[in-house]
Amino acid sequence: MSFMMAFGISSIMLCIGMFMRAKISILRKMLVPSSVIGGVIGILFMNGMSVSGIDIGTSPDMYTVIVNNLFTISFISISLTSTPKENSSAREVMKGAIGLGLVWCLLYALTPIVATLLIGIIGRNVKMDAIYGMLVQFAFCQGPGQSAAYGAIFEQYGWHNASMVAIAFSAIGFIVAFLVGIPAAKLGIKRGIAKNCGKIDESILKGYLMKDEQKEYMVKDTTCNSNIETLAFHFALIGICYVLAVGIAKVLSFIPGFLGTSMSGMMFMNGMYAAYIVKWLMKKLRLDFLQENTLQGKITGWTADYLVVCAFMAVSLDVIKDWLPIILVVSLAITIVTFLVCFYFGQRFGGTNDFERTLGLYGTCTGTVPSGIALIRIVDPNFHTTTSIELGACNLVMLASTPVYIIILALASGSVEMLPAILLLTCCAFVYLIILKLTKTWGKKTFSWK
Repeated sequence: MSFMMAFGISSIMLCIGMFMRAKISILRKMLVPSSVIGGVIGILFMNGMSVSGIDIGTSPDMYTVIVNNLFTISFISISLTSTPKENSSAREVMKGAIGLGLVWCLLYALTPIVATLLIGIIGRNVKMDAIYGMLVQFAFCQGPGQSAAYGAIFEQYGWHNASMVAIAFSAIGFIVAFLVGIPAAKLGIKRGIAKNCGKIDESILKGYLMKDEQKEYMVKDTTCNSNIETLAFHFALIGICYVLAVGIAKVLSFIPGFLGTSMSGMMFMNGMYAAYIVKWLMKKLRLDFLQENTLQGKITGWTADYLVVCAFMAVSLDVIKDWLPIILVVSLAITIVTFLVCFYFGQRFGGTNDFERTLGLYGTCTGTVPSGIALIRIVDPNFHTTTSIELGACNLVMLASTPVYIIILALASGSVEMLPAILLLTCCAFVYLIILKLTKTWGKKTFSWK
C-alpha cells in the first residue's frame, strides 16, 4: 500500500506539473519539464503533510527506495536499447564525446573537493561532517538515482542520512540545470551563436500535442497480443535483468574489503551488466528481433520522469533542516564552479557545434543526460548537429572516473583518511586536464558571447 500510494501521489504531481507547464507562461518559456515542476510541488506537499501530522499512507523513505530501484531499471532499459548507426563524421563525434566526457570527469573529481572543503569550514556549527561534501558529484554529475545509490552505500559505512543529503543535492541540481541553462541558451540565440535554433513551436512550449498534431508512429508489435502484450514482454526482460543483477551483486559481495561491499551495492551497474548479458544471449539465440528500440526508449523515458519527481519527494526537510542552509550554500558554490568549467571548456573543444556541446555538458553536469539533451533541443530542435549523439557516446569516456569513486568509497569506509583522499582527487583532476590537452579537446575559443 505504501508503494502504491507513493506511485499514485507522484503521478498526481506529474499531472499537476503538466497542467502548470501548459498554463503558466514563465514555465512554458523556461521549458521546465513536468517532472521538475511536479517534484517541487511534491516536496512542498510531502513536507507540509509531515508538519501537519497527516498520514498520507507513504513516506519520503519509500520514495528513496523507489528512486534506487527506478534508477537500476533505467540503466537496464538503456543498456537493452540498441544504438542506431549514424552517418555523421565518426571523427567529429569521437572528438566531441572525448571532450565532453573528460570535462565531466574533471568536475566529478573537482566538485567533491570544493564541497568538502566548504562544509569543513562552515558545517562545524551544525555538526555536519565534511565527508558529506563527497556526495555532491554523485548528485550534480549523475542525478538522483546515483546519488541515492551512493548515499545508501555511505549509510552502510555509518554516515547517517547520506541518501537524504545526496538526493537534496540532486534536486537542487535539476533546478539550476534549467534556471541557468535556459537563459544561457536564449542568450546564445539572441547573439547569433546558435546556428540551428529555428523556431520552437507551440507544442514544445506547452508540452503536449493536440489531436491534429499527434502521429501514429509509436512502436511495432513484436509479439502476438493474444499471447503476450509487447509491452509486457519488454517489462519481463527488465525483470529478468533485475533478478540477474541481484545475483551479480551477490557474487561481487565476496570480493574482500570495501570494494566488494561497494560494488555489490551499486545495483545500477549490476543492472547494466545483466542487461548486456541478456542482450548478448538474445542475439546469440537469434531472438533479438523481439526487442523493439522505440518502445524500450519510451520505457526509459517513463523511468526518467518518475525518477525525477520521486527524487524531489524523497527529501524530508525535517531530517536535514539543520543542514539545509549548508546544503544550499554548497549547491550554489558547485553551480558556479560547474558553470565556469563547462562554459570555459565548452568554447574550446574545437567544433562548429561547441555552443550546443556547452549547453549539453552543463545540463548533464547539473542534472542528467536528458537534462543536457533538453537544453540542446532549445538551440537545435531538429538535432542538425551531432551533439546529442556525442552526449550519449561520452558515457564510455566517463568510465575514466572510476578512480574517483573508488577513492571516495575508500574514504567513506575508513580505509583512506580525508587529506590523502583530497590529494588523490586533485591528482585525478590534473590527469584529466593533461588528457584534454593531449587529445586536443582543449584548444582555442570557437565562439564568443560578445
